[in-house]
Amino acid sequence: MSYRHNLQLTADKKLRHFLTIEGLPRAVLTEVLDTAESFSSVADQAVKKVPILRGKTIVNLFFENSTRTRTTFELAAKRLSADVLNLNVSVSATSKGESLLDTLSNLEAMQSDMFVVRHNKSGAAQFIAQNAPAHISVINAGDGCHAHPTQAMLDMFTIRRHFEDFYPLKVAIVGDILHSRVARSQIHALTTLGANEVRVIAPKTLIPTDIQTMGVHVFHDLKRGLEDVDVVIILRLQKERMDGAFLPSEKEYFHTYGLTQEKLAFAKPDAIVMHPGPINRGVEIESIVADGPRSLILKQVTNGIAVRMAIMSMAMGSYSAAREET
Repeated sequence: MSYRHNLQLTADKKLRHFLTIEGLPRAVLTEVLDTAESFSSVADQAVKKVPILRGKTIVNLFFENSTRTRTTFELAAKRLSADVLNLNVSVSATSKGESLLDTLSNLEAMQSDMFVVRHNKSGAAQFIAQNAPAHISVINAGDGCHAHPTQAMLDMFTIRRHFEDFYPLKVAIVGDILHSRVARSQIHALTTLGANEVRVIAPKTLIPTDIQTMGVHVFHDLKRGLEDVDVVIILRLQKERMDGAFLPSEKEYFHTYGLTQEKLAFAKPDAIVMHPGPINRGVEIESIVADGPRSLILKQVTNGIAVRMAIMSMAMGSYSAAREET
């Protein structure tokens, strides 16, 4: 799917919507990371709030279940002093036959300023952004198998805080690449930020046929793929998106592709382990690795709040200007 640059950016290259990493310049991604760094200390304050979005209303519009993503967006918005509305779409008017555009119109009539959208259909966030009025910003919190840009940016923030520089890094993404919106966003972010090499490791049935056009190296052998890498990102099996026999069994998958201490030894001695969650222990990773000293999985969750604060404040900043102009 093609995303026009001007849908995400203002005329002066400021963030307008955040729908996908694809097409965004390195300067914007770096600004997200730098802004997140400035917000990272808010959690250490006695009052964990800054007044940047005071008086603004942010709607978490989740058509697909998610605990971690929704709660971190809610917490990020509240730490920016915004008012937050969590819309339970499963019991909302859309389940009673109201169209999505009618639902959006009603939310607009409530003087909303931002929609955070999670949907099981690819392109849903872009559709909403194209049909929202000029003063409303739209953030993609995951759409189908297409993109999960805020997850990718919190992963980039976690990597940069550990290594400082992307240029020398070799990064391996392991698991269900075919169905993963996170993997696509991570690949775009890593290549834009200048990582030395990005590898994807999975059985042939879980690798998109055109993945090499994204500039990655494909491996089907986990041990070979992990050789000399600095970062190992494990993905869960997206069983809810599988409608065929992609794997013999979870037990066989773990035996071949599950990350164990033995297999991790093929990576660099100081390699870090990451996982966007939720974790399936004993399927894609063993507990001793997930909970071990090289795991940054819980740091990813913590970092997600600062990164989402950064993205919301940046997008809302450009829209404050747009509202004044209209």
